[in-house]
Amino acid sequence: MPNLKDIQRRIGSVAKTQQITRAMRMVAGAKLRRAQDSINAARPYAERLQTTLSRVVRSQAQAEHPLLKAHANTKTTELVVVTSNRGLCGAFNSNVVKAAQKLLDERRGAGSQVSVASVGRKANEHFRRRGATLCADYPVEGWVQYSDAVRIASELASRFTQGRCDEVILVYSRFITAMTQKPTVTRLLPVDPGAEEAGEATPFEIEPSAARLLEVLVPKAVEVAVFRALLENQAGEHAARMAAMESATRNTEELIDSLTLQFNRARQAAITKELVEIVSGAEAL
Repeated sequence: MPNLKDIQRRIGSVAKTQQITRAMRMVAGAKLRRAQDSINAARPYAERLQTTLSRVVRSQAQAEHPLLKAHANTKTTELVVVTSNRGLCGAFNSNVVKAAQKLLDERRGAGSQVSVASVGRKANEHFRRRGATLCADYPVEGWVQYSDAVRIASELASRFTQGRCDEVILVYSRFITAMTQKPTVTRLLPVDPGAEEAGEATPFEIEPSAARLLEVLVPKAVEVAVFRALLENQAGEHAARMAAMESATRNTEELIDSLTLQFNRARQAAITKELVEIVSGAEAL
């Protein structure tokens, strides 16, 4: 049985850990508010851009773009897996890499060659340990910037148009609420313009031509899709870390209560033992 000093030392150690987890929870909460504002501001633009692209493509059957064309045979697949750089956020990263690993195994089982482009240190570490083919690594440090999405999207589009991959699939964690983040799998390339309702007229005129508009619109849609995934991942990371630190803080409180009870019992036992020794000594006299 540990003595009183050992129990006191452990209570002090847990109390220091509690201070750290409480501080990390507060920091994650502050960052979450900023990250949530960013993704809430980006979603309407991304959705509107997708709607516009869909209407242009559906209304102009003769218009073409290399990023819209599906390759004849889908033999090579590139998975773009988005995770965080740091841990201490519960199952946030593991849920994403599990979804990506499942898809990778399925595509390999179907005879496709699959490579991985990692965005975030945790994705890179996971697939490197498992011997997956890593075709690229895109470290994103600090707050997500649109320039990060432009850099990633341009390289992905270049590999697709050069025929180095037949499709690009994006795997990331979609932010739903502060308590819920959902692993999401979506095809990035070839660009899917989406389904437009039949009979709906295009509410604008295209000048100078649909082909010229698509030259700008399609790459922009890829960039915005990557940017949205990065923002979703950023908000989900801070939400998951805040929840994990909240749980850790509660656990330290319970542990301190348990150790305090153990300390009080041990101290009471020591006092009782001393009283018994004193009474026994008095009786012996």
